[in-house]
Amino acid sequence: MKLLLASQSPRRKELLSSLGFDFEVVKIDCEEILPESIEIGEAAAYLSQLKAAAFRNLDKDEVLLTADTIVAVDNQILGKPKDESDAKNMLQILSGKTHQVYTAITIKTLDKIFTETDCADVDFDIISEKEINYYIQKYKPFDKAGSYGIQEWLGMAKIKKMSGSFYTIMGLPTHLVYKILKEI
Repeated sequence: MKLLLASQSPRRKELLSSLGFDFEVVKIDCEEILPESIEIGEAAAYLSQLKAAAFRNLDKDEVLLTADTIVAVDNQILGKPKDESDAKNMLQILSGKTHQVYTAITIKTLDKIFTETDCADVDFDIISEKEINYYIQKYKPFDKAGSYGIQEWLGMAKIKKMSGSFYTIMGLPTHLVYKILKEI
């Protein structure tokens, strides 16, 4: 079996490698646009499936893994920030609130497709403007849904509690990936 990871995320690469899988990173070009009527809990799965569908036809011995993460708060989806101002706005919205992180995976073979979503709740303490500016300047979270990485300073300093998988929040529900790949 040849595992293909369709993600440029260094976090996903690190986690998949730590699970003990050998894989090749591949690139998928697709526009990640959500339908306006989509339910928040289905958005990450929709995007993960969209990526898998955009990839070339698989060979018999290949397995493709795609993933997507969204952050949701107050019935609003927070994707990746467009710029510094957008990142600041997202972190101000998350400050002092509980939000959800949804990460979906799609695992595709020549004849089967598995898609699963995992959700975790994250409870942030109040984040001051000075802390937001420090975090954005030092960590540049422009490639992260919700403008933060749990494994970075903001996660360490400001998450009061969480319910669910740390790795789902980090961007790859490793327990689901492991379970499905072992079944295949």
